[in-house]
Amino acid sequence: MSAEQNQPKRKTNVEFAGLSNSERVTSRHIAKAAGVSQTTVSRVLSGSNLVTPDTRARVMQVLEEYGYQPNAIAQAMVTGRTSTIGVVVDGITNPFYPELLEAIANAMEGSGYRMTLWSSGAASEPAAIEAISQRLVDGIIFTGAVADSPALQEATKGEAPLVLLNRYVDGVRCDTVTTDNVSGGRAAAEHLLSLGHRSLGVIGAAPDLSTAREREQGFREALAAHGLEPWIDRGQPSFHLGWEALQELATMPERPTAVFCMNDITAFGVLSAAQRFGLSVPGDLSVLGFDDIDMAQWETFNLTTVRQPIVEMAQNAVRLLQERIEDPTRKPRHRCLEARVILRDTTGAPGARSGRS
Repeated sequence: MSAEQNQPKRKTNVEFAGLSNSERVTSRHIAKAAGVSQTTVSRVLSGSNLVTPDTRARVMQVLEEYGYQPNAIAQAMVTGRTSTIGVVVDGITNPFYPELLEAIANAMEGSGYRMTLWSSGAASEPAAIEAISQRLVDGIIFTGAVADSPALQEATKGEAPLVLLNRYVDGVRCDTVTTDNVSGGRAAAEHLLSLGHRSLGVIGAAPDLSTAREREQGFREALAAHGLEPWIDRGQPSFHLGWEALQELATMPERPTAVFCMNDITAFGVLSAAQRFGLSVPGDLSVLGFDDIDMAQWETFNLTTVRQPIVEMAQNAVRLLQERIEDPTRKPRHRCLEARVILRDTTGAPGARSGRS
């Protein structure tokens, strides 16, 4: 017998309950074959958590056997849902966000949901919110919310299914998933203090970003316990800001011996400018970032940084949004995940001449 003959034969419409070639398998046929209701089939297709694992497996097996492809428009009309989740992303040129998007897509795999994407901005956020009211998406994950977001404030008044991921906004009542930025900032300071640094700086402490505010808070708290106060740059975190901040530091008669950057991209700007201006890292300046994006471990940077658990953050956000879609009236929840320092080559004792120059 050939390998092809050995393969299980997929059922066809003709073989299903006497259907003719012109007829199409529907969710009603799938429900009958699986011994469940059409509602259960719809819940399986939408990724609902109201279905037991055994029932889901049985329905999925029947769906696979008959090669069932649901009609998206008809399904939305019946269920009132599109099986689509919107994601609003900020600063897509920052590698942190593509990594986060990939993690969200992986977390959605097998859930029955698709993803549509908006880039954050004055026009994009209202458009994303409008997509919920027009039932173009079932819910939205915001990855880069900022304090001045009227569209976001308005959306939460109507209990729209929203999750704020990475950042939160004061006064916005919805599910949130963040890293413990305060403890991450504190850990960054404690690491630098343990190396002997007493003159420290913070770069990118933008007051409109919850992440930056909390990271600065934790950093300052740790320094205050030693009677120290950091030098602060309050620009928006970016590679360009890191470069400009290092230029300013290079001209100081008594510059900080270590800097804590609000994200890795800002730290990369500092490292690049340090090389340009002939400063040794970590000898003349220790540099510490936040996020631990893939590039941080590249030999060019080998950056000491605070790691955000990106995969776990995405998984929590997708789970919370699915639960919110199922039950829009439940109380909002907040998931706060652990951050930890990852040691590499860009931090050391003040004056240590090992490292790059």
